[in-house]
This record gives sequence, structure tokens and C-alpha cells, in this order.
Amino acid sequence: MAYKAPEGKGYADVAAHFRALIKSGELSPGDSLPSVAEIRDQFGVAAKTVSRALAVLKSEGLVSSRGALGTVVEKTPMVITGADRLKRMEKNGLRYAPGETSSGHRVMRRSVYDSEVCTALNLEPGDEAMIRIRVFRQDDKPTSVGVSVYPPHTVAVVPELGEDVRMVKQFDKLYTERTGREVVKGQRAAHARQASQDELDALEIDAPPHSAVAVLVTTVTFHDDEQALGYWEDVYAPGARIPIGE
Repeated sequence: MAYKAPEGKGYADVAAHFRALIKSGELSPGDSLPSVAEIRDQFGVAAKTVSRALAVLKSEGLVSSRGALGTVVEKTPMVITGADRLKRMEKNGLRYAPGETSSGHRVMRRSVYDSEVCTALNLEPGDEAMIRIRVFRQDDKPTSVGVSVYPPHTVAVVPELGEDVRMVKQFDKLYTERTGREVVKGQRAAHARQASQDELDALEIDAPPHSAVAVLVTTVTFHDDEQALGYWEDVYAPGARIPIGE
């Protein structure tokens, strides 16, 4: 299979090209990358450059050498959720990566008291919002808990957010279609904190009572040109590898 690539790039660019294909699901576990000669022709680089690029991908656990099969995609160790999932869906329409599923879908209307969420969505403590929760799984093992919170004005435009079913289209696309206003994703931030018991249960972590289990959390807020529209939080299982940047 041929993959179009820009020419005249260095080994980091070659590695980034195939990393993106793996992250997006366009290259699945078991797929073979093009041969060294084919990659040389696609990028206009030397064989040494290709070798360095493949070495980077191998060090990241994304590919391995399989003899006659050449360089083969491994099961990705990276967890793709939240805002990264939006980019993947925009690119190729794939909601899930190979081997990935989700469970524990819940939709609820609740009063919000978390100060970070209230600040992000310009809510007063105690204001109601729509909360959607699901657990992402890789090969049936929990990898992260995704929580999205939407204020009433967003739900008024996209009432599907209040329905206890899996949405067929992302909320930002529906919002733009119905209002004509562009939805902008803010800066994603990451921090570590102690997991709650609900998060430990969702991630199937059997920790001793009252023990502290650290988790990495990423957050991002969505806006239009007038107001905040949604707040997403992803809580990752200990040991999860999360791509940062892009």
C-alpha cells in the first residue's frame, strides 16, 4: 500500500508521518510499513535517514521488525482519547482504534460544584450541567475515563447531549451546523492528582483502602465566539502513555 508523503524531509519527519498514520488508525496492528526503498523514494531521503526514523518508531513501541514481513505495526501503547479523538474522526471518521472499545456510558444532569469546571464554563457553584461519562478500553482493559460537561445553553442547541445513547456525530459539528458559529478547542492542560474511588473502580484498580493512587488528568474547554460550550476531562490509568502536543 502506498502512502503519500512530502519529499526532502529528515528522519524526524519520516517518523512523524508514520506515527500519525498509526495514531489515526490508518495503519493497524499487523500492517507492514513500506520497504526502506519505498520510503526513500517517497521522502527523497537516504537509507540511513529511513533507518533512524524506523529506530525512533521502534523505541516508542509502535513498530517492530518481523523478518520477511519487514517493519510491522504493533499494538499501540498510546491512549488516544478526548480532543485527540476529534482530530482522528475529522481525518478518517474512525471513532475507535483497532482493539479499542468503550463501556460504562452514563448521562446525567447534575449540580456542579467543582471549582475548575465552574470557572471553565462560567457557572456558579450549584448550577446544573449535563455530564457524560464513559470508560475507554484497549483489548478490554480500561485505559482512561472520559468525562464531558456541558452547560444548559449548549444542551439547548444540541439536545442529543442529554440522551442516554452514543452520539453519532461530535457535539462541535452539530453545534456549528445549527448555529453557524465555529467551535474552538482551547489549550489542553495536564496535571496529576489522587484518583477518586469512583475513578479507581472505573479503571478496575484494586487499591488498599485509603491508599493514594496518582493519575494523570488532561482537560480542555471548547468555546464559540461568545461563551464556553463544554469541558472535557480524561483520567488515565497509571502506566498509560499519552501523546502530548500536535
